Amino acid sequence: MNYSKNLKISMLFLMSVIALSSCRKDRKVVEEAPTNYYKLRRVENFAPAVAGAKTAYFNFDTKAEVAAASEKTADWDLAFGGTNVSFMSGNNGSDAANYGSGNTTTGGVLVIEKPFDEVTAVPADAEFKTGKDIVGMDKEGAFSTSIGWYLYDFTGLVRGDGSARKKHVVYAMPEKRTVVIRTAKGDYAKIKMISCYKDALTADKWFQDVPFMFYTFEYVVVPKGSTKFVIK
Repeated sequence: MNYSKNLKISMLFLMSVIALSSCRKDRKVVEEAPTNYYKLRRVENFAPAVAGAKTAYFNFDTKAEVAAASEKTADWDLAFGGTNVSFMSGNNGSDAANYGSGNTTTGGVLVIEKPFDEVTAVPADAEFKTGKDIVGMDKEGAFSTSIGWYLYDFTGLVRGDGSARKKHVVYAMPEKRTVVIRTAKGDYAKIKMISCYKDALTADKWFQDVPFMFYTFEYVVVPKGSTKFVIK
């Protein structure tokens, strides 16, 4: 009787240990793989042009630059290239003209003529553009007839006072432009481009002699298949 009772107690104890271990393992997995969805994230003074790069690659999950050697991989979501490393592209492997051509990614980019907070609907996949250096200068400034994320004030008279320091200034347009990215794995990100000048976040501090391109921007990512941008 004692032997049978002790055996039952031992078995119950062993089962409890296994169950507890399983719960702890599950909890550990959750803790080690936190989601970055629905979070408003901020990047300050991202400076791809400082080292003389012609193209820079950014990953929304890690919130960090990706090495140029990974251009043909799915490791990045947003590319900065073109003039002054200021034009944006998504990562799309099916477009031979894209930086990521040949991989399995499905990215794209577009600009919506609304401020960040007013962009709530995820655009249809057919609206996203692929290729290199798709989104850059806006038609309200010089040298462009397209919708872009920034205005180039060549003369200093569009947004500036015409003084020498206000010529050739680049103005981010968060009050009326929002960039939307379909990421490498098919998620969606909307981006508020705030500034491209180092430690200068408002237009009154943007001058020709302030260091650039130092990007400050905010973004939120929602999962593949989403129809709304939500921040939680």
